[in-house]
Amino acid sequence: MNPTRRRLICLSAMSGALSGLSTARAQSNPANPALIANQGISRDQILIGQVISLEGGRNEHGVAVRQGVEAALREVELSGPIHGRKLVLRVMDDAAKAAEAEARARELASQGVFMFFGSIEGGPSNAVMKVANETQRPFFGPMAGSPTLRRPHQPLVFPVRAEHREEFRVLLTQARNLGMRKVAFLQSDSDVGRLHLENLRAIANTLGMSVLLPMPFGSDVSDAMLLGFVRQMREKQVDVVLNHGSSGLYERLIRSARSEGLTIPFFGINSGSAQLARHLGPLAQGMVFTQVVPSPWERKTELTRNYQAAFKAAFRDQDFSYGSLEGYVTTLALAESLKKVGRDLSVASYLRAMADAQFDLAGYKMAWRTGDHAGSAFIDTAIVTREGRFKH
Repeated sequence: MNPTRRRLICLSAMSGALSGLSTARAQSNPANPALIANQGISRDQILIGQVISLEGGRNEHGVAVRQGVEAALREVELSGPIHGRKLVLRVMDDAAKAAEAEARARELASQGVFMFFGSIEGGPSNAVMKVANETQRPFFGPMAGSPTLRRPHQPLVFPVRAEHREEFRVLLTQARNLGMRKVAFLQSDSDVGRLHLENLRAIANTLGMSVLLPMPFGSDVSDAMLLGFVRQMREKQVDVVLNHGSSGLYERLIRSARSEGLTIPFFGINSGSAQLARHLGPLAQGMVFTQVVPSPWERKTELTRNYQAAFKAAFRDQDFSYGSLEGYVTTLALAESLKKVGRDLSVASYLRAMADAQFDLAGYKMAWRTGDHAGSAFIDTAIVTREGRFKH
């Protein structure tokens, strides 16, 4: 068995073990905040719940994020307990489904985790946020760009990465500077997907551009449907295509377009970008992506040098990736947030401490203020080279 596949299997098994044997479910009624204020906190540990899309090890982006989380946890542990307490993560796989994410979050709540942490993808992250709000638990570091994680303001949710809206702004600005005006957009046919479309249209309008072709998709997309999108791109003479998540579906759309001889540029947001480029191979050449962390392969910043050392110490046979770097920095930010509170840890003291918090992790800055949980504003762009590498 090759080392990468073995690591995926081991990580999946580890996640299952961490999830525990309990199958209890929390009640659907919101919890009494007074009853959960100190749950998950003991004399020597803080129990944190992570619901993440691993799909039994098949979700490459999710597995990469988990690897980054593990590398950071090792680093945090080596630096000593946080005010005498060790971080303990209980991990559950939501299979990239919102309903599963909600069920797993309720299970973790019933097991008494102090807070939620580090979900990926919009649908599952929003489902975890729903349970966080019902049970009055903080939700730190959802690694998704959904607008609903910030608007309307969510007092219990503390994103780290920049949101998709700002990634769209960067991509559209670059497209406009290249003379592109007519945009197609691949988006989920959901409330969140429609909010992304609304944001994209608003940004395009301010830049003198137009979203001529929304391409909403559901849970089951046929090749014929994708071919229909491609033909509409040609008919409407679209200049550039953008996406909202679903890198696997975006790959299929790009392959369909190229097989029809369409040479239109495809731009993309960060989620799953490394995996998408690798799967596309030569077809990815020239694609432009936004990234919410620096290049994980370069050593230009203190953050990436620290990450590379920590990651290789934990996963010697694995490659660096955007996903693992995001998992790494988000976990370090979680640790910093808990350090800021002090020894007297509770939900109330955590929220007080985070009411006006700013962190600088080796040059990667983030901030949360009352009424504005922005997190980081870092967005960079990268183009895929002929060799399949990301050039920033």
